[in-house]
Amino acid sequence: MSALDRYLAFRRSLPPRPPLESLTVRARGLDFAVYRTPPVGDGPPLFCINGGLLFDHRLLWPALAWLASHRQLIFFDQRGRGQSAVPPGMGASRIEFDASDVVAIRRSLGISQWDLLGHSWGGGIAMLAAAEDAPEHPSAHDPAPVRRLVLVNAVGITSRWLPPMHAAGVARLDGEARETLAAFDPARLAEPDLARHAAYARAFFPAWFADSTFARQITPQVGDSLTGAVVAARLRRDGYDWTERLRDLQVPTLVLHGAADVLPLSEAERTAQYLPHARLVPIADAGHNPFWEAPDVFFAAVHAFLTEGAPAS
Repeated sequence: MSALDRYLAFRRSLPPRPPLESLTVRARGLDFAVYRTPPVGDGPPLFCINGGLLFDHRLLWPALAWLASHRQLIFFDQRGRGQSAVPPGMGASRIEFDASDVVAIRRSLGISQWDLLGHSWGGGIAMLAAAEDAPEHPSAHDPAPVRRLVLVNAVGITSRWLPPMHAAGVARLDGEARETLAAFDPARLAEPDLARHAAYARAFFPAWFADSTFARQITPQVGDSLTGAVVAARLRRDGYDWTERLRDLQVPTLVLHGAADVLPLSEAERTAQYLPHARLVPIADAGHNPFWEAPDVFFAAVHAFLTEGAPAS
């Protein structure tokens, strides 16, 4: 069965999608668009952070809707993306600001503890947020605000994976799609030109899939955030190294990674080896979006991890 066939069969098995409530949350001087499903079960909410940098929460909703049957899901549009406010001094934007926003949103919502799930660049934001939100001395009376962390095809803990990505994406494609991506000069992405970043994201999109037939069935979201382009350009221009920030991260972490992703599995292995309480689960025959290409395996792994140790209901 192809990845597309697996996904279609899985989608047909899903219950009706729950409603997604939208609200505005004031945090760090900005109004953030936040979205949540109805509360369910006894577990803490699961805060989901999309990747892409140019995009909003729709990269993960309704893709993660299956989890809403077991846990309240919360999404947000990062600063200057979707319906969230554009920050003043946008040219200074960086991914670390997005991580601090996650911490501030938790506090503004009055949530004492939640789980985090981050996909792609959102995985980087989730790691940084979990590290920033960690108490110095957690206890039974003052538990850590981040209970568990799920990283889905997350970026690495340093930027060493980024320079080879263009060649890997070109090699994944063929025909016109390959020619279109090969025509880009990735060095020019060090400039915050939104049109260029958006066009590159669209050209690279099919390379994220292990199944090229599946890729052709998905219409990519249009990247329309200049704030996101500023963040992306800075990361490409300056690189990053989060090893010191993440060295003492004590949160139990599940590192899920599609084994056929052009963002290599070796980066996920490195992350799992570096974080003190992480385990790696490779997902065979899946690329960058295992919730589409291997939904049965993906959702079973996430659900098992989030409910590990919980009393049987």
